[in-house]
Amino acid sequence: MTDASDPPRGEEAASPQTRREAGDARRAAEAHDTPPALQAHLRAARSELESQVAQAKADFEEANERIKERTGRDLIVATLIGLAIGVALLGSLIFVKWAFVPFALAAALLAMFEFSRALIASGRRVDLVPQLVAGAVVMLSAYFADAWLQWVLLFVVLAFLVVWRLVAQMASHDGRVYSAVLGDVLIAAFLQLYVAFLTSLCLVLLSKDRGEWWVLSFIIVAVAVDTGAYIAGITLGKHPMAPRISPKKTWEGFAGAAAAATIAGVLVGMFMLGLEWWMGAVFGILILATATVGDLGESMIKRDLGIKDMSSWLPGHGGVLDRLDSILLSVVAALSLYYLFTPLVAS
Repeated sequence: MTDASDPPRGEEAASPQTRREAGDARRAAEAHDTPPALQAHLRAARSELESQVAQAKADFEEANERIKERTGRDLIVATLIGLAIGVALLGSLIFVKWAFVPFALAAALLAMFEFSRALIASGRRVDLVPQLVAGAVVMLSAYFADAWLQWVLLFVVLAFLVVWRLVAQMASHDGRVYSAVLGDVLIAAFLQLYVAFLTSLCLVLLSKDRGEWWVLSFIIVAVAVDTGAYIAGITLGKHPMAPRISPKKTWEGFAGAAAAATIAGVLVGMFMLGLEWWMGAVFGILILATATVGDLGESMIKRDLGIKDMSSWLPGHGGVLDRLDSILLSVVAALSLYYLFTPLVAS
């Protein structure tokens, strides 16, 4: 028995049962009430908008492919990865100072791991686990221990790794020649000094008063160096800077890096570090020099190993060490300028 207020069963069955069907029905009713001329105008505008969006997408993809062909990097992926790393970096430095310690520790250990794998693939003997443990000790001592203890631990770690490698070589009985064993020993020490020790200097700078702003500032300038070189290189680059080491680096790219580093150095020096403008310019120029040397140095290492990137863990960038190459050496300049400029500003 049906109540008089209930809709007829036929109408109930015909009513839309989903939100999509209801939307289609509403648009159909609106279209029925819209004059034909206006409908035609709306369809033409929609078609024009879709055509413009498709053309813009095609142009962007074509430009991205040209950049990828010239630089070997996917611009879109590289940008997204860079933004994600930048957000994590800013969050760890600005909001919770000590949170940068595990961030830097993880980055350095990953860089040591991929560098060790590349060395092993080239025929070198690297004691991976002792290297990682020793590197963690060196880096953590830089933030949590006194300066004298950090230096003591560094020498202890280097001696430990050299002895470990020699004992491991004697236990292997594989007839490895003296020059190869000596090379393995030197590489064991170099791996610690290049990655772990330089990262530990960054944590030393972090531990200072307002050290987080100095760390952030020199990283910003180092990123500006890379960005300025990249943009100037792909747009104006014609004259190779060091073709035997890194064929894609040009003098035009270096000029762009110099301009970007100087501007960034002045800005961060004045507004983040409280320096005079000329101090900021010196800061930018010195970071430019160390970042360039660090970048070329890692390129020389990769060329010697016969590889393009240390790994493929960061799509569009290569490996972790490929992103740290210009930063590791720059921390030496930043720490030196901290000790030089801080008394001048305080006075």
